[in-house]
Amino acid sequence: MCGIIGYIGKKEIVPLLLTGLKRMEYRGYDSAGLSILDSSSELKSIKKKGRVNDLELASMDLNVKGIIGIAHTRWATHGYPNDINAHPHFDTKMNISLVHNGIIENYSIIKQKLIQEGYSFRSDTDTEVLAVLIERFYDKVKDLEYAVRLALNEVNGTFGIALISKYEPNKIIAARRGSPLILGIGDNEYLVASDASAIIEHTKNVIYLNDDEMAILSPDGFITKTIANKKVKSEIHQLEFDLEQIEKGGFEHFMLKEIFEQTQTIRDAMRGRLLVDEGNVKLGGLRSVRDRIRNARRIIITACGTSYNSALVGEYLIEQLAHIPVEVEYASEFRYRSPILFEDDFVIFISQSGETADTYAAIQEAKQRGATCLGIVNVVGSSIARATDAGIYIHAGPEIGVASTKAFTSQLTVLSLLALYLGRMRNLSTIDGIKIAKELEALPDKVQMILNGASEIERIANEYYQSRNFLYLGRGYNFPIALEGALKLKEISYIHAEGYPAAEMKHGPIALIDKNMPVVVVAPKDEIYEKVVSNIEEVKAREGRVIAITNYGNTDLEKLVDHCIYIPDTLPLLTPILTVIPLQLLAYYTARLLGRDIDKPRNLAKSVTVE
Repeated sequence: MCGIIGYIGKKEIVPLLLTGLKRMEYRGYDSAGLSILDSSSELKSIKKKGRVNDLELASMDLNVKGIIGIAHTRWATHGYPNDINAHPHFDTKMNISLVHNGIIENYSIIKQKLIQEGYSFRSDTDTEVLAVLIERFYDKVKDLEYAVRLALNEVNGTFGIALISKYEPNKIIAARRGSPLILGIGDNEYLVASDASAIIEHTKNVIYLNDDEMAILSPDGFITKTIANKKVKSEIHQLEFDLEQIEKGGFEHFMLKEIFEQTQTIRDAMRGRLLVDEGNVKLGGLRSVRDRIRNARRIIITACGTSYNSALVGEYLIEQLAHIPVEVEYASEFRYRSPILFEDDFVIFISQSGETADTYAAIQEAKQRGATCLGIVNVVGSSIARATDAGIYIHAGPEIGVASTKAFTSQLTVLSLLALYLGRMRNLSTIDGIKIAKELEALPDKVQMILNGASEIERIANEYYQSRNFLYLGRGYNFPIALEGALKLKEISYIHAEGYPAAEMKHGPIALIDKNMPVVVVAPKDEIYEKVVSNIEEVKAREGRVIAITNYGNTDLEKLVDHCIYIPDTLPLLTPILTVIPLQLLAYYTARLLGRDIDKPRNLAKSVTVE
């Protein structure tokens, strides 16, 4: 949530900062702003409510040359989205400019103390309190870095910050605690950003700051140290994606591009891991914990949002193939309910960004209680990837659309691999393992078959896009897919939708069904298919309109439902990877017909880095 970029170098700085903000706008888009130190060390700033394009228009008259600047795109937490509350924020004398991701939890107490000391405030934000607090310490110590360190020791909560100042005009100071920041090391230029997409155009050489670390960037180089002032030796990493991967590539929206990329991203999630002839899986990231996971008493999976829905599928998969008890928890609840964990428990944390604040906090809770922690993340070098004992990258590549699509199916693919891996370590036979591995290998081509029929799904969306409510039903492996389908529709079309286990419809939701209620039923031909058909009969008896997801060749449903969307046959436990694709497309086409901002839906941000 929110995006930060800072730059020191010789390139034209305003266009560079604006481009960086545009690449991060999926992280927050309530308002945006920038600050630059010009050649005479004067601080020039512009802040604007709205999108980065609004800031760009306001910046056209900013005729300033400089080599140092910071910028920010905001997703509001404290204070209404407007010009005043937009970042950067300043000290009372307008000599320090600061951008901030995160939440300062004790800002109110600090603010009252500063007011009593004679300091004043312009905005309603917690961030301005930090800027003024730095000013207070600078007034005493006359050393900017020292003042920043003193201020950060006073605050509680999370932060990723970058600041510039007239006091020391040749440096950017950056620091993090619980909110991601990376340094970009270029050719006589240095960057700081909260997202790699903002700097990939300039360099692939990056340093990931750890919690309670800070960096001082200058034209001559950079220094990394702890906030406690101990120097740290930082390792330079290479970004693993290219600029082309964060462009639309001819698609109308990033979401549609990412839906159509799933044939490749599912294949990438399996590449080098699936041993078809052996019916087994090689997961190098689990090598260090192999014995511990084989002997796990219980597995707990914790996640948020779409990742939580993938975790629910993972529960079915692991219990089916490995016979290990699995529990799924919302990460946002996990740390606050005093969870009972044992040393032989294995806790899996799923996050596309690897920066989800609630999930990251849950890791700290699990570690304190002695559990082994495994991360399933997309972003290499992310906080969760570095905090866990071991992990598996999903290799979905950058996902720009706020509503997750390809990351979800990559998570499902990795969870399928993990379930097969655990099953083969325990009691799953080679014959069964080969059967599952062959079906996994065939999935990308089957996904492509579904995508080839996208126009039919668009036609169905055209019939129902003006509906005010949707109900999604599924059973077994596909109950979580009903949840995910409803979530996608809510996120990008703003239509109210609910997902339920199909049998639970009779326990309340059936009261909502009438001729105006579209009901999407995930009904593949599996061992509980007949039960789902009974649920469809119940809907039709109440004049509900039914859209069914079922297998090619299953013509029986055509007489019963209003629309059929077909998927290829696969093993029942792998059907979620196929059944979710039509639901993603249905949500996309519905939102497009309604004229929604599909890649940047209102009130949402891609990476939730605050609690």
